[in-house]
Amino acid sequence: MATVSEVLRRPLGHFAERSLAGWALVAGTGAGFGILLLLVRVHWSPLHRADHETAAWFNELVSANGGLVTVLEAISSLGGRPIMIWLVTIAVLGLLIRRQGRLAVYLIVTGLGALVLDPSMKELVGRLRPVVDIPVASAPGNSFPSGHALGSMVAYGALLLVFLPAMRPRWRKLAIGLVIALVLAVGVTRVALGVHYLTDVLAGWLLGIAWLGVTAYAFRLWRRERGRPVRPLGEGLEPEAGREITPAPAEDHVLNHPRAAVAEVLTGWVLVFGALYGFGMLVSYRLGGTFVETLDREVPAWFAAHRTETLNHLSYLASKAGDTHAILLVSLVFCPLVLAWWRRWRPVLFLALTMFGELTLFLATARAVDRPRPPVEHLDGQLPTASFPSGHIAATMCLWVAIALLVMPRTDRWWRWLTVLAAVVMPLLVATSRMYRGMHHPSDFAGAMLLTTLWIGLLWLVVRPNEDLSDGGPAERGAAGRDERRRDGGDADPGVPDNTDGGARTAEREKVPSSPAGLSSLDDELARAARPD
Repeated sequence: MATVSEVLRRPLGHFAERSLAGWALVAGTGAGFGILLLLVRVHWSPLHRADHETAAWFNELVSANGGLVTVLEAISSLGGRPIMIWLVTIAVLGLLIRRQGRLAVYLIVTGLGALVLDPSMKELVGRLRPVVDIPVASAPGNSFPSGHALGSMVAYGALLLVFLPAMRPRWRKLAIGLVIALVLAVGVTRVALGVHYLTDVLAGWLLGIAWLGVTAYAFRLWRRERGRPVRPLGEGLEPEAGREITPAPAEDHVLNHPRAAVAEVLTGWVLVFGALYGFGMLVSYRLGGTFVETLDREVPAWFAAHRTETLNHLSYLASKAGDTHAILLVSLVFCPLVLAWWRRWRPVLFLALTMFGELTLFLATARAVDRPRPPVEHLDGQLPTASFPSGHIAATMCLWVAIALLVMPRTDRWWRWLTVLAAVVMPLLVATSRMYRGMHHPSDFAGAMLLTTLWIGLLWLVVRPNEDLSDGGPAERGAAGRDERRRDGGDADPGVPDNTDGGARTAEREKVPSSPAGLSSLDDELARAARPD
């Protein structure tokens, strides 16, 4: 007799086997893709001429407009591998947090299949990229099929199939339309930028659709083996998981009084800017001959006199921890994961407003104060912004202080203190590196501290990011997220996925009426059953 673990692993093995078989089918015998591949390989004249004429027409249209090229590159990046991997990875982690292991496996298998199909087909065909009169972009490797077209079709299509059940029916058609428009736009930009022929993009779309179809069909067979009904694909891959994968409960109100909160945030932004402007003008132009002026002059000079190659390298790494890319990366990882774990929008809104407000306050204040940088060698060269306040330090401080304020009340685990440590150590490291590299004065650091204190304090009072927490002790607050997930349909046992029992618990929940009318119907049935014949 098979063990329980073998029974649970068997569908996973079947799914992997069917996906591999589907990969071979798509790569070798996909009808539409195969015909297109054959025509490209034999250089069929009408298709060859259409490819080159389309590439030349787009190049003539785009090459004379630098702004259009920038827009096309931005849209094209939405189908690039970094964004695709980030989206799928975050979705997989969120699904695992919500105990939706089957959907996570589907995304992993589907994504890995696309990563294999793209380079293997490029090597098989060996088609060179277009040669245009005025190159406006470049890309490595071969041309056929388009990796952006294939990747966007697979990634966005798979995410749509997974998260359709979390949407209300009236929004599903809109979501499908947006995904189709996005995939089409990414494909068009690859031709317009001159890095792919039209047939490269068509091949990427065909291959992506075929691979999505194969993996979706394998998933539906998997559901049938688990005893679940096969629903229309328009309802998503796992309609029963809609409640579990919904970002937050329907009763979760982001703000109690949205209009008043918007007015308070805007008013507070103006007041914080005024305070920063006043402080910046004071330390920059009104404190000559004082201790502050001496400190601002001597500290950068001392750092410049003690520079070494090793310290230059270390300061560069520490400084990069506070640049836009690092801050954005941490934010884009933290926000989706806490939304999956806590099932609340307020913490996400709090962090998003914190970082957006920091950026706008920094840019506005730097432009208004226009303080010169320290009179030492600038290891980072000439930057477009002024010295006060330090954007690197302010962004680092806002990010890690906001994370610590969100995490500390919500868990009693030991690792929560790591967020406090990061809120202290990371700004100090970035501040030291920025002054060492000759980019900021000590009073610029003070300006960043003032910005962080005033802006986060304002948002804390207006947004109230932890309002959903209980009034109990740290242990109760730490369990609030887990209790909420259990009330919303999650499994009480954290070691057992919610859907490993073939949907029995979901079916039981579906049998319980959720409206007064449903309760009345149930009472009527019980009354009729109790009557004597």
